Amino acid sequence: MRVFNLGSINIDHIFRLGHFPAPGETLTAEDYLCCLGGKGANQSLALARGGAQVLHIGRMAAPDEHFISPLKRAGVCLDQVATDATASGSAVVLVDHESGENQIIINPGANQEISSAQIDTALVKASTGEWALAQNETNMVSQFLQQAKSKGMNVCYSAAPFVAETTLALLPLTDLLIVNQIEAAALASALDCPLDNIPVPHLVITLGADGARYVGEDGDWSLPSPKVEAVDTTGAGDTFLGYMLASLTNGVSMRTAMKQALAAAALQVTRKGTANAIPSLDEVKQFMAAQPSIS
Repeated sequence: MRVFNLGSINIDHIFRLGHFPAPGETLTAEDYLCCLGGKGANQSLALARGGAQVLHIGRMAAPDEHFISPLKRAGVCLDQVATDATASGSAVVLVDHESGENQIIINPGANQEISSAQIDTALVKASTGEWALAQNETNMVSQFLQQAKSKGMNVCYSAAPFVAETTLALLPLTDLLIVNQIEAAALASALDCPLDNIPVPHLVITLGADGARYVGEDGDWSLPSPKVEAVDTTGAGDTFLGYMLASLTNGVSMRTAMKQALAAAALQVTRKGTANAIPSLDEVKQFMAAQPSIS
């Protein structure tokens, strides 16, 4: 069962700082890293490393093509990644050395220039029961999810960066909605309803270091996250999503999928970087085996 991911591809410029700058303050970075990023690319990489078959749909500039080599090495199908754009998407990521928390500024670039033809070509061989995944960092999301739904695919929607109007319009197409607790609260406010009444079959809310909550057809319950020393939280939510959806495509239960996803995200935040910090499935299994409470 494949996952077709309409996803952003960014070049991340990551600066580690002693603290976040105040208005007007200039800081010297303790460390700098330039690497693959973007919610879509991160999620495709996490999906592949979690054991899923992934086809990525995106766009970037040809001179930056070497940045997607981690996706290629992980086995992600890149046939529908166009490399004819003038400028790739990019992001400046500030990471607080003490807390591991981050601040991010995104320049969409080619992520907002994906064509309708790319969507048509990518989905022509998609089958009923396979998964379509999208975030809010690209254009063409509505068309992509509508076409996927018309083919009988399952839809997973990562409603970030959160835009209330966009998210509300896509809820009727969504089978599995994944948001963090801030996005969940904003969505509930936009709908004027409690969290447990958000109208999707399956809702997963990530809670940072506190774990994740599930609300939907399988009940209402929460799972804790393994306790680790966070170095960099950038991309943790993408790692969680990729690993959870990968597990679901391989037939495991929602609860088991979330446990493995929480372990993968916990392991990821102990490392510097974003895509390069996403662990392999073997690493996640070893980490879980060493912590019986989550295995």
